[in-house]
Amino acid sequence: MNDQIHSGGDEHGELGDAEYAEFMELAVQEGFDLEEVEGDLAAAGHGPLPVLAVVGRPNVGKSTLVNRIIGRREAVVEDRPGVTRDRVTYEAEWSGRRFKVVDTGGWEQDVLGLDASVAAQAEFAIEAADAVVFVVDATVGATDTDEAVVKLLRRAGKPVVLCANKVDGPSGEADAAMLWSLGLGEPYPVSALHGRGTGDMLDAVLEALPEAPAQTFGATLGGPRRIALVGRPNVGKSSLLNKVANEERVVVNELAGTTRDPVDEIIELGGITWKFVDTAGIRRRVHLQEGADYYASLRTAAAVEKAEVAVVLIDASESISVQDQRIITMAVEAGRALVIAYNKWDTLDEERRYYLEREIETELGQIQWAPRVNVSARTGRHMEKLVPAIETALAGWETRVPTGRLNSFLGEIVASHPHPIRGGKQPRILFGTQAGTRPPRFVLFASGFLEAGYRRFIERRLREEFGFEGTPLQISVRVREKRGRKR
Repeated sequence: MNDQIHSGGDEHGELGDAEYAEFMELAVQEGFDLEEVEGDLAAAGHGPLPVLAVVGRPNVGKSTLVNRIIGRREAVVEDRPGVTRDRVTYEAEWSGRRFKVVDTGGWEQDVLGLDASVAAQAEFAIEAADAVVFVVDATVGATDTDEAVVKLLRRAGKPVVLCANKVDGPSGEADAAMLWSLGLGEPYPVSALHGRGTGDMLDAVLEALPEAPAQTFGATLGGPRRIALVGRPNVGKSSLLNKVANEERVVVNELAGTTRDPVDEIIELGGITWKFVDTAGIRRRVHLQEGADYYASLRTAAAVEKAEVAVVLIDASESISVQDQRIITMAVEAGRALVIAYNKWDTLDEERRYYLEREIETELGQIQWAPRVNVSARTGRHMEKLVPAIETALAGWETRVPTGRLNSFLGEIVASHPHPIRGGKQPRILFGTQAGTRPPRFVLFASGFLEAGYRRFIERRLREEFGFEGTPLQISVRVREKRGRKR
C-alpha cells in the first residue's frame, strides 16, 4: 500500500500523493476493504471507460450478444433485420474490469448504396471505440458485406475480436473455423442466445481493450480548445461559424441539412485561437433517418465526443423541441462542457421572449448550470459574449475540489440534511473524493443505498458550494459492507 501511495498520481487517478493517503486513511477508519476502494477509485479516476463497439450485418445477433455481455435484457431484439438504428451504450463488467458496450445498427443497403452505409457505421467504430467485436453469422458464413466491413475495420487500425455467432454446439465449430478466411485472426465460436463460448470471447476483448483509455478529450496542450457547434438542422450553426470567422467559410442555405460533414475551422475569437467544428444538424431520431442524414448524425455524435465544449444552438423563435433536449442530453452524457446559445434573438418580440423564458424553466430546468447567451448569427448581436461563456464552461469542467475540503463539506451536509430513513435504516455518506476532472467525477462511499433524490440534492449543493458552472457532474456511490481492517 505504501508503495502505491508514493508512486505518483497515475496510480490513483488525478489525486496527488497526500490526497490519496488522506483518502485511504478515511477508508481504513470506516473499515472498508482497501483493495475494493482502490479499484473503485481507479475506475472513476481514469476518465471515460474503454469503449467496445459491437458491429456486423443486420440480424447476426448483435443485440443478443450485447444483452449477454451486460448480463441483462436491455437491447431490443427481434427476429428481423434493422431493429437497432440508434447507437445505444451500456456499461458492462467482466473479470473485475468495467467498460462500455455500444450496440450499433447493422450495415444495410439504403438509398446511397451499400458502401455509404458501411462507411457510416465503420466511421462510428473508428471514432468512438477502443476495440471492436465484429459479429458474423457462422451458419451463413462470410458474405460480400462482411468482406467489405473487414477492409474498413482493417484500415481503422483498431483491435478487432471476431465473434462467430450462432454456434449452438460442437457441430457448428467447423462453420466457425471457416471464418479464419476473413484474415482477422481466431474466430471465437459463440452462441449469444445460450451463452456458449462468450467467456472466452470476453477474455479476448479484455486483452484488446486498454486498461485505462487514452484521455483524448481536453488533451490539447499547446493546441486550440475544441468547440463543437451542435443543434437541429437550419438552426444557424453555419451562419454562426461564418460570423465568428468574419468570412464565408461554410455553405449557408435556407434548405435544412446543407451541412453533411463536420468542418473544422481554426478561428481567432476574443484574442484566443479556437478550433470550431460545424456539425451536420441532427434530425429527429436516427432510426427515422435514411442515407446521408443517418450517417450525418453519427458524425455529429463523433464530433461531440471529440470536443471539449458543446455549444448547443437553439432557435429562439420556435418552441424548444424534443430534438433540442435530445441534443443537450447527448452532450451531457458525453461529459462535455456545455453552453446554450439562443439564436435569432433579434427576431423576438416581447410576447415570444416571455414564453421562451417559461419554456426554458420547464423544459431545460435540469441544465440551469449551463451558461446561456442570446445571439444573432445574422447580425452578430452579442457574439462577444460567446467566448466568456465558453471559458466559464471550460473552467467549471476543469475545477477540482481538494479531498479535505470535500469531506468537510460532506460532513456538514450529513449533519444538517441527513438522508431520509427508509425501512428503519438511514444511509449516510461516510467519505468521498473527486477522482477526476473533464468532467468532474466524484466517488462517494456510503453506508447504504442513496436515493436518486438525495443524489440530486448532493449535486445541487456541490454546485452551490464550488461552482461547476457549465459542466455536468458525474457522481458514483459505492455501498460497501463494513469489514474489519486487514492485518
